[in-house]
Amino acid sequence: MGDISKESKEEEKAKNPIVKLYDYVVDRLERTLFFGLRFTFPSKFVSPFGFLGVLTFVTFIVLGVTGAILMYYYVPTLDRAYDTVKEINDVIPFGFAIRNIHYHASNAMVFLAVLHLYYQYFSGRFKIRNEILWSTGVILGLLTVLEAFTGYNLILNERAQLAMSIGASLADSSPIVGPLVRVAILGTGFSDFILRFYALHVFIIPMIMLLLMMFHFPRNLVLDLPMVSAIIGGLLIVGGLFPIGLGVKFEPTKPLSPTVPEWYLTGVYALIRTGYDRFFTGGLLPLIFILMFFVVPFIDRSRKFNWKERPFFTALGVTSLGQIAVTTLWGFYIDPDINKDLFSRIFIDPLLFYGVLILISVVSFGVTYTFLKWVKLKESKMGVARKRGVGKPIVMARKWIIAVILAFLGFQILMNLMAYQAFLRGFQNLSLFEIGVVLVIFSIIANLYRFSKQAKS
Repeated sequence: MGDISKESKEEEKAKNPIVKLYDYVVDRLERTLFFGLRFTFPSKFVSPFGFLGVLTFVTFIVLGVTGAILMYYYVPTLDRAYDTVKEINDVIPFGFAIRNIHYHASNAMVFLAVLHLYYQYFSGRFKIRNEILWSTGVILGLLTVLEAFTGYNLILNERAQLAMSIGASLADSSPIVGPLVRVAILGTGFSDFILRFYALHVFIIPMIMLLLMMFHFPRNLVLDLPMVSAIIGGLLIVGGLFPIGLGVKFEPTKPLSPTVPEWYLTGVYALIRTGYDRFFTGGLLPLIFILMFFVVPFIDRSRKFNWKERPFFTALGVTSLGQIAVTTLWGFYIDPDINKDLFSRIFIDPLLFYGVLILISVVSFGVTYTFLKWVKLKESKMGVARKRGVGKPIVMARKWIIAVILAFLGFQILMNLMAYQAFLRGFQNLSLFEIGVVLVIFSIIANLYRFSKQAKS
């Protein structure tokens, strides 16, 4: 017993101050709600596909921080909304950077949520008694799209007017409660609409999302700080390369020009533009698509997790991806002939559109299902299951790893100086890009350091 206590004391002394501080905080806060979750900080590189949900939450935090800053300057009124966003973009210090990060984080959150959904679907993670986690995740995905939708409408440009008119017409075409929902959410005009969307965007939807996260997050979470740095750096790089504009300010007296919504809504927009009943195209068809994901955990009751061993549900998932691709890409199309009227330029031939959609669905499902069945039959005839090969580990001398780390550190210092100079000279998008590169380089250095520790051991 004496030797054990002596060893534990020596281990305690050997800990550096940062580890001691971390242990102190964890020991004192382990009974709180936050520490009901268990965060794992990997000591080596871990594939980010396994913790895409955490990365989605990281973008949610980025949106919360940047959105709170934007709230200081944004005025949600009909006559000031567009002008205050323009002021943020052109006058407020760092406003350009904050707005670009906020916008691209919004897109990244939607993209990561969709990627997380499909990774969980194809890997069969919902089979581990995770039906509640899966169902709340689908709802969170919908709320993520609604949060992004209400946000980009607050600028009150022509795209916002398009979104409002589509939302209002969808509500009006919905039976029984549709008109009541329209009045409750959109109000009676633009002044009501912008104020209510502002409340939805900054308070109501985020609060509902946080509540659902309490039921969606599992107890054990992977928080890989280098990957978090890479994600945030990527947001800054994209913000620097593709700075978001203001669009055309909406003027009720001016005729609308052809425009499209954000990429995550162009699929629904394409369905509506076919001219059929709006409740059916813009409401019922997307609802059927969403219900498919809801019911899968309760139908797919097999014990097989591998996507190759679940040909029907894998083919169903591939088919849904094909439908998303067709509708999303088609939603961006606008007839380039400027001599035509607005309706003619945005109208989509329903026969061609639904014909292609059905064809893609049949082909993608049939090919995927047939191929997976053929693979299974071939493996059964061979009498052996196909085994995943183990690749040879990358061998690199530790001194070379240290040399590469030092080179990256030097490059990182250089990029910091360049970002500072770019900011002083007014090149805001360039400075944003270079800061993003710095964060990505930090991620690379951290992974090289972890790799060097493995090489040493």
